[in-house]
Order: sequence, then C-alpha cells, then structure tokens
Amino acid sequence: MKRESTTVTGGCLCRDVTYQFAFDAVISAHHCHCKDCQKSTGSGKATIVFVPTEALSVDGDVKSYTVTGSDGSHVTRGFCGRCGSPVISFVAEMPEIRFVKAGSLDDPSWVQITSSYWQKSAMPWAPVDESCPAFKGNPEA
Repeated sequence: MKRESTTVTGGCLCRDVTYQFAFDAVISAHHCHCKDCQKSTGSGKATIVFVPTEALSVDGDVKSYTVTGSDGSHVTRGFCGRCGSPVISFVAEMPEIRFVKAGSLDDPSWVQITSSYWQKSAMPWAPVDESCPAFKGNPEA
C-alpha cells in the first residue's frame, strides 16, 4: 500500500458522517461476497478495510443495523441516517476491529485487496478476484 498522507479520511455521500484514521493503522483490505454484504451494498460484494477500533475517529450520527451472520456472528453495519451511505461495520465478537467501506474513503486508490470471503455466494456477474486468495466462507481463525 502506498499513500502520500499519513491520515486517511472518508465519509458518507452527504458528509454528515466523516471519519479518519492513521494510514499506518490499516491492517488489511478484503472483498466480502456474503449475501448480507450484497444486500447492504446493493452490489455483488463489499470491499472493506480493516482498521483497529481505537485508531478510528468518527464524527456524525451513525445509524446502525445488526444481523446474525451466516456463521452466527453479530454484524453491525453503520450508515448515514440522512443519505443512507454505508460507512463502517463491525462484528460484535471482534470488537477490536472496524470494517471501513472502501468506497466511502475520500481517496481509495491505495487500497490493495488481500483476499475474498464468502466465495461460495459470489454472483456470476461479480466474480471473486482470482489474483488473490479466496475463502469459501469466513477465513478460519
């Protein structure tokens, strides 16, 4: 990953919700093809950047919706209550990590995907990127 600035910024479409984190805090980035991510993005997948919770600063009123995922974990998806843009999500069983929606970054050009999750539910019109590892579901811990 290469980036000019040390601070990463982003937010929703209307800018009522914004966030920032240190570039050096980024853990990794992935595509998720699970059915819930497809529904929540209205697309074939969610592209997410893993950031430690304590490294992320969020401003604005983030609304959320929690579901029980396919593997039994509790996934909370955060979005702007005004424009509806998805911005951040997390898994209750992994409170130390937040999943920032790559499309909500002000400059997502530096994002490098390291794997795909839920290959088994990828749509033919949004196939898994074959240039990186893929997991049938969530990766094993």
